[in-house]
Amino acid sequence: MSTATARTDAEHRSEPVSGPHTPWTHAVRTAVLAAVAVCVVLLAFAWPSVTAKVQNLPVAAIGTAEQIAQITSKAPDGALNVRTAASRDEAVDLIRHREVYGAIVLGSAPEILVASAGSPVASQALTQMGAQMQSQIQSQAIAALQAALKQAAAAAQQAAAGGQAPSSAKAPQSSQTPPQAIPTVTVTDVVPLSPDDPRGTGLAVAGLPLAMGGMIGGVLISLLVSGTWRRLGAILAYGVLAGLGLAGILQGWFHILQGDFSANASAIGLGVVATAAIIVSLNALIGRAGIALGAVITLFVGNPLSSLTQPKEFLPAPWGDLGQWLVPGASGTLLRDLSYFPDAATAFPWLVLAGWAVLGAVLIAVGHFRNEPAVADV
Repeated sequence: MSTATARTDAEHRSEPVSGPHTPWTHAVRTAVLAAVAVCVVLLAFAWPSVTAKVQNLPVAAIGTAEQIAQITSKAPDGALNVRTAASRDEAVDLIRHREVYGAIVLGSAPEILVASAGSPVASQALTQMGAQMQSQIQSQAIAALQAALKQAAAAAQQAAAGGQAPSSAKAPQSSQTPPQAIPTVTVTDVVPLSPDDPRGTGLAVAGLPLAMGGMIGGVLISLLVSGTWRRLGAILAYGVLAGLGLAGILQGWFHILQGDFSANASAIGLGVVATAAIIVSLNALIGRAGIALGAVITLFVGNPLSSLTQPKEFLPAPWGDLGQWLVPGASGTLLRDLSYFPDAATAFPWLVLAGWAVLGAVLIAVGHFRNEPAVADV
């Protein structure tokens, strides 16, 4: 073999071998799908905040029918869903059972009852209503004082025109009565947030890592564990460990959660089990695409509709109620109730989480034959 030939062969061997180029149609289609995906992600997380408004907020009202009608007429149309209460104690009881977000006490001692632990957004809206009530009371007091002064001036002018000095006996009754103090609208936080989380941001943002935690466990178990019983056992063990660990961080370290530690850990663990079961079951049914579908259901649908940052009534119907049937919404509501509303009924969120967990377990058993084992059974 000549030197030139050997050099040519060596050059050919050193040159990288390139495969066929991707067709332009495939490249453009990929770019379009990526653009659609990022738009969907933006819509999923921004849509609830953009479309939410103060509407149908359940509140209690204590006062006469005329007083309640006067107050509700000042609120924007559809902003309040008023429920009458016989007394302040009854209104407080309704708040503690999470049947209303707050209460309006009318009469000689006006008061606004709020529960910042239930929803800081609702609490802020009711506090602003209290400021409007105070402004209205002051306006009415000023108008009454001006009317009294006009009446006194008219009486004095009439007496002067008749050539008589206005006597104290003929003076208006209002001039003889000492002016009364203008009532002050007080705002009382019946169920306040923890001092370590005064704005409620910790409890609100905790929903995302809880959802992500369930997804991470579901993905790892789907890829690394084979066998129906082994997957179910791994999901259960992951839920117990994740519940204890996350509750330890949120309650023992950050002091975001309140109440009984074991109850909070159980709620977190059941939520993690439910999310992981969704991921693993969909993977068992339709393969790797099930992991992406589970992420969409949990992260891009369930989390934005969870109403962790605002009352579910503020979302357009029926999305607020639908969010409570999904794992992130049920988990967030349950943790809020366990931490701050021990009198509230918690059967519904417990049943929702248990239902998703059982459904996932059944689907894992049904679709166990779909995936090839990731690791050999031993």
